Amino acid sequence: MANETTTQGTESMDDFKNELESSFRKLSEGDIITGTVISVTEDDVTLDLKYYAPGIIKAGELSSDPDFNPMESVHIGDVLEATIIRMDDGEGNLLLSRKEANDILAWDKLAQYLEDEATLKVRVKGIVPSGVIAYLEGIRGFIPASHLSLSYVEDCNPWLGKELDVRVITVDKKKKKLVLSAKVIEREKAEEEHNHKISMLSPGTVVEGTVDSLMPYGAFVDIGNGLSGLVHISQIAARRIKTPGEVLKVGQKVKAKILNTNNNKISLSMRVLEEEMIDTETEEVNKSVAAFSSHESASTSLGSLLANIKLDT
Repeated sequence: MANETTTQGTESMDDFKNELESSFRKLSEGDIITGTVISVTEDDVTLDLKYYAPGIIKAGELSSDPDFNPMESVHIGDVLEATIIRMDDGEGNLLLSRKEANDILAWDKLAQYLEDEATLKVRVKGIVPSGVIAYLEGIRGFIPASHLSLSYVEDCNPWLGKELDVRVITVDKKKKKLVLSAKVIEREKAEEEHNHKISMLSPGTVVEGTVDSLMPYGAFVDIGNGLSGLVHISQIAARRIKTPGEVLKVGQKVKAKILNTNNNKISLSMRVLEEEMIDTETEEVNKSVAAFSSHESASTSLGSLLANIKLDT
């Protein structure tokens, strides 16, 4: 028990010693330090720096985002990094700037987002001639109009204030250039939905569609629900053809059988249906011939039987 008390007492003294040494560590203007938020007001944020003096970040030094609201975005207990811009603000506090620290540290985070292909949420804060402005990690980012949506965007004004899922596509720390894209996220979602629809199709199913386009190697058929399949030239007709145009034309309604959906591509065949139809017709003809032959045979046997019967007169 005595040993435990001594050990606990030693640990407490060590902790106290570390905190004491930390409070008297050498700090200078320009250093980036980390602190825990202990107070938030509309005017400033106070950090506990484990130092003999607390740190103060004025509202204007929290972010480059003009709409940044400390009361909404910063909470007690948050850990922030900031640059020392003055060792004494006149009241014994360290005057800090999160904005300056962010200009140094944020670019590393943005580069990591680019590498990780991370999906991030931003809010459109401004409109410029060729796109919109949004802030990420406190850095001003540009979203070109061509990267706002999969569809063509002529007027960016309706996008103001909208929250978007984006991905970082360009990070240039030297030029202070950050470019974001919402379109790449939309494209991935559309591809995911498209592939899911394809996965629900079963090989062997007969579908109806409209010839969408003709290529030298085959025809693309719109089978509805946003899906299109390829009928290879070898699968268009039972007879050999040189071009799809010999049999098909754009806008023509056709039926085809799904051969496979490998690699999320739909492969169709009209030839299989044609061959099946020929086989069915041949089978029907054979059945009719067999039935007719059977009937003729039965009639002949009955005639022969009657011919051999002698009737008394």
